[in-house]
Amino acid sequence: MDTVSLIDIAGYLPENRVGADYFARFADSDRLAANIMFRAPKFRHHIASDENAVDMAERAVAPLIERNGSELVSNVDILITHTQLPDVPVLGTGGELARRLGITPDWVVDLHNGGCASFVYMIKLARQIMQTGDASTALIVSVQNSAGQIFTQSDVRVLAQSAVPGDGAGACLLVKSEAAPVLGLECRTYPEFAGDMTAAVDPPRKYWEAGTGQLHIGFTETKIAKVFARGNRLVPEVALAVCKQIGITPDEIDTLVTNQPNRLFLRNWRDALELPPERHPDTFDECGNLFGAAIPVTLDLENRAGRIPNGSLVMMSAFAHAGDFAGAGAVRWGAAPVGV
Repeated sequence: MDTVSLIDIAGYLPENRVGADYFARFADSDRLAANIMFRAPKFRHHIASDENAVDMAERAVAPLIERNGSELVSNVDILITHTQLPDVPVLGTGGELARRLGITPDWVVDLHNGGCASFVYMIKLARQIMQTGDASTALIVSVQNSAGQIFTQSDVRVLAQSAVPGDGAGACLLVKSEAAPVLGLECRTYPEFAGDMTAAVDPPRKYWEAGTGQLHIGFTETKIAKVFARGNRLVPEVALAVCKQIGITPDEIDTLVTNQPNRLFLRNWRDALELPPERHPDTFDECGNLFGAAIPVTLDLENRAGRIPNGSLVMMSAFAHAGDFAGAGAVRWGAAPVGV
């Protein structure tokens, strides 16, 4: 099997940096307000009113072009995108991003499932395509764009859930090489849990139909308890599966990067893997819950700060939705900026 390497990563956060006071002034007597799952971050970023998912994707990809040259990106064989709130009908984010970048990949895939673990899932899919065919380069892009659109609606922003998400996008380049090898990947699907997180509108309607109700996530106390229990278990579980796969112990992980749903999950995950806080970057208080974009954005911020030296063993791990999907991947880091 050809080795596939993650050679560069980049992130984008919208300019609109929103403090917790924005939601505090709208706070209502939501019975879930005291639940630890919804304790708000200090800040989060919101997509601009004239910005869409493809704009965010393009801005996340721009540093990759600047650092690696337009030729590498313009000749990618595979483009895979994940968009939390698909907002480009018919063509989709991938097709429109390819048009804007002027690229003609053999593979253009809009991956809708995978949620907060979609970044790992996209890497696995790209690596599988590269190892079983002629493709040698891939561009992976994850966009979270629902915070400033879904969660700021007038009837939704009063809910405790609305203060937690933030918007952002992340992108990475994969190539066939030994430079920064993807060492192992593990993805698991649990469809029996999928019904525990659903979109809700009152009165009920199809989400694209005109109506008076505003789309939000239909949480209940029972569902939250189930999600919390599964999330606590799944993220360390898939990370440990990758450790076993590549023949290491958890204490050999130099940097653990997970999705960033709330402070309690973050603490529990590093405790489960017996890692100190400095090995588990936390962007929650600056970015909130970035869903599928959390892993690449956190990696980008840590990498540009010089806290992931080349040669480090980086473990990515996340779970999605109500625990219906989880994924982890290990990389021997080789994307540190020049001089770091």
